[in-house]
Amino acid sequence: MSVKIRLSRKGTKKRPFYHIVVANSRNARDGSFIEKVGTYNPMLAREDEKRIVLVADRIKYWLSQGAQTTDKVARFLSDAGLAGKYVVNTKQTKKPLPKAKAQERAKALAEKLAAAEEAKKQAEEQAKAEFEAAPAEAPATEETPAA
Repeated sequence: MSVKIRLSRKGTKKRPFYHIVVANSRNARDGSFIEKVGTYNPMLAREDEKRIVLVADRIKYWLSQGAQTTDKVARFLSDAGLAGKYVVNTKQTKKPLPKAKAQERAKALAEKLAAAEEAKKQAEEQAKAEFEAAPAEAPATEETPAA
């Protein structure tokens, strides 16, 4: 039997209150549980000491027995010093990325835009060079004879 330490929602509509429970992972979120080991009231201010109440010795016991924690409970335990530092999973999946053909089209478009930008820069440099060279080759202005 795999055991989890997780939140079980109580309270009314728009007024959440959670029990931190040890439960069989196959049971429903608000279903039967083995033991209640704390509470979490998100309606209280973050600084309030009653926002998160934990029974430390029972939580240590269940962790020693191999109970797994959910992400939110792991963060609570980390903040309370009952478990190691909670590390956020920052690994990105490939799911939101475009498919292979779309990536190829985007790559081709990027190359085309880069080539066009390079050609534009070369044209500007060439025009600048011609502009700088043109005044040196310009003939001197002739004076009109006085009548």
